[in-house]
Amino acid sequence: MFRNAIVRTPAPTFTDGLTTAGLGKPDYKRALEQHAVYRETLKQLGLDVEILPHNDKYPDSTFIEDVALCTPYCAVITRPGAVSRRGEIGGMRSVLAEYYDRIEIIRLPGTVEAGDIMRVGNHYYIGISKRTNNEGANQMIRILERYGMTGSKVVLEQMLHLKSGISYLENNNILVCGEFIGKNEFDKFNKIIIDDDEKYAANSLWINGKVLVPEGYPKTRTKVENEGYKTIILDVSEFCKVDGGLSCLSLRF
Repeated sequence: MFRNAIVRTPAPTFTDGLTTAGLGKPDYKRALEQHAVYRETLKQLGLDVEILPHNDKYPDSTFIEDVALCTPYCAVITRPGAVSRRGEIGGMRSVLAEYYDRIEIIRLPGTVEAGDIMRVGNHYYIGISKRTNNEGANQMIRILERYGMTGSKVVLEQMLHLKSGISYLENNNILVCGEFIGKNEFDKFNKIIIDDDEKYAANSLWINGKVLVPEGYPKTRTKVENEGYKTIILDVSEFCKVDGGLSCLSLRF
């Protein structure tokens, strides 16, 4: 169960964020409205939510999940693979120190964005992608092992981040799409396969017994509900335009 979340308000520069989506520029006002609903939803699910102010220097900084991994035993400040995002880690040590006595950091030449990390119990799957390299993943695994946890690497061929195409919903269930459907690393799970036309919804988010599903993906919602979960539908269309999803918008622990 999660007790806390940290979010960062989208900056006015948010509309200039990195993107491969080809969906046009996001609407900043609408993004603020969607972010406010997201925050309120986290509160309704029982989380204490800390809201960090926007950072104009970094358009992608609202995707705060990428700059830290919050485990039950320590926090790890990452080193983003996107050069334009590396300054986003500034100030995160002091923020995380409110919650953690033990804070680790990924160092050169490693790169890690936590959108490439999926937790299953005390094990962490780490995607090797354009944003997370082998050195960064190896550093992360060594850190996890020092605290009694484990990690393993999953090579990505197509997805931006690991959690762009896979989400763990607890109870041995995972949402999967695209290249992850056939990966044997996940064969022990019950795979809920997401259709190609709804692949964005593979980044759904389990929080305290319910599953947040992005608006506009009815087949995914039905599949999740058929597994016995209650769903909450959230409009994150403006974040989709800059390659962001539900998990990207918060640190949860």
